[in-house]
Amino acid sequence: MEKLLIINPGSTSTKVAVYDGEEQLFVESISHSAEEIAKYDALVDQYEFRKDLVLECVKEHGISVDDLTAVVARGGLLPPIEAGAYEVNEDMVWQLRYAPEHEHASNLGALIAYEIAKKENIPAYIYDGVTVDEMLPILRVTGLPEMRRKGMGHNLNMRAAAMRYAKEHNKAYKDCSVIVVHLGGGISVSLHHDGKVADIINDEDGTFAPERAGCLPVFQVIDMMASGKYDHKSAMKRVKSQGGLVAHLGTNDTREVEKMIAAGDEHAKFIYEAMAMNVARFVAMEAPVVKGKVEAIILTGGIAYSELFTGMVKELVEFLAPVIVYAGENEMQSLALGGLRVLRGEEQAKTFVKVEK
Repeated sequence: MEKLLIINPGSTSTKVAVYDGEEQLFVESISHSAEEIAKYDALVDQYEFRKDLVLECVKEHGISVDDLTAVVARGGLLPPIEAGAYEVNEDMVWQLRYAPEHEHASNLGALIAYEIAKKENIPAYIYDGVTVDEMLPILRVTGLPEMRRKGMGHNLNMRAAAMRYAKEHNKAYKDCSVIVVHLGGGISVSLHHDGKVADIINDEDGTFAPERAGCLPVFQVIDMMASGKYDHKSAMKRVKSQGGLVAHLGTNDTREVEKMIAAGDEHAKFIYEAMAMNVARFVAMEAPVVKGKVEAIILTGGIAYSELFTGMVKELVEFLAPVIVYAGENEMQSLALGGLRVLRGEEQAKTFVKVEK
């Protein structure tokens, strides 16, 4: 028996699932109202509240925590880590509680997993955490020595897509050379080569997306900041949640954009095509890293359900390599499969060592 509890906290919800091997017994998204969240001064203060909801959810589905084999959580904002599994230990708990890279709801995942697992005397893991950073050193270099590119992005979903491709083609992940694009509220383009996420172009230096501004003309950004209209907080909000399709079309929902296009809105069509063109440009940017030897280009994430958008991207990049679509985010399944690989001895969990600031 391999029964895994999967925990994935987000800003306004906590997703909970239980898997028996590869079979999903249930998945539920527990919503948290703004009023509930507002009761807590700091994010870490939500720990007990969310832990109790997770345990209650499992109980409501008729599953006893005594029957669990392991707990797997979405990794929080740790200092840069390698891809794959890490066993949640005291050092990781300390890091996420007292010295995370940033405050984020995903930090609570490992804390909740550790507490539940400790009581049941079973292991707790995180898998492909948000801060996975395996970028090749040569790709970190920018035009200013004090600024370096970072490898953060949608690693969980993108690595899962690359590993699915490897399995379907009877290959080891380390023997594949593929470009994976996560199409969601933010868009990331990643290169998977020699068993590593060799490069990732995220919403800081990549395409604009439904909510993200993406890379911007740097002189104009300097002018914007010098204008006095923005402080750090408002500028970050502008580029992270008020950019992209939101700025151009007033919505972050690509389904709404496609309705606009179907109704004859030429401006919406132009902006949507521009986003597809940007995705294609950054996909092509990865090819020189492996001297053009790209086996496949994989499109994944929520927007990958759109035949219109994936069709536009495919038309622009299929000269490089065949295009495969794995629609959806599949985060819960990705976490479960990662945990199973560790339990089955197919992968070894790494040990996290805290980094004091």
